[in-house]
Amino acid sequence: MSASPLLDQLIEALRCLPGVGPRSAGRIAYHLLERDREGALQLADALREAVEKVGHCERCRNFSETPLCAICSDARRNGELLCVVENPAQLAAIDQATHFRGVYHVLMGRLSPLDGIGPEELGLDRLEERLREGEVRELILAVSPTVEGEVTAHYLSEMARALNIRVTRLAQGVPMGGELESLDSGTLTQAFELRRDY
Repeated sequence: MSASPLLDQLIEALRCLPGVGPRSAGRIAYHLLERDREGALQLADALREAVEKVGHCERCRNFSETPLCAICSDARRNGELLCVVENPAQLAAIDQATHFRGVYHVLMGRLSPLDGIGPEELGLDRLEERLREGEVRELILAVSPTVEGEVTAHYLSEMARALNIRVTRLAQGVPMGGELESLDSGTLTQAFELRRDY
């Protein structure tokens, strides 16, 4: 507890960030107030604007300021290849690290019945509609190899196979229990290029 309730409020607010505990939050807060008030204001403005203006693409559920994101709007993308990822960070990692020129579907999570996350929360009805449109020939499962990721992959593969769509999964280089956004670009590129049938 500091002498300033506003400082305490800032420290508590910073704890919402992943991996930021009370000590790290305190260091960040003190740094911003002691050495970088201008940066703190820019951060606050950018965060507020992003929260207010960034929504989801109507087609793939990626973050977007427009109804369709830049990827879904790009006519040069191959709509026959649909890569399913858990979150926008994984989409960005794959798109920046590989030469993948297909399209994406962002789940915004993974199936986890214990946490109350089912097919509805992941927009799987929207994904199934995309698959039924007939353009997709291959569904690439780029979900993390965790227990929930495996359950999600199995569910998606059954959905795609019922529609006679080839299902592949990222291959070598992705450690069991690892998160895709934590991988280096070389590992991610190899895993993506050496994907296998699932």
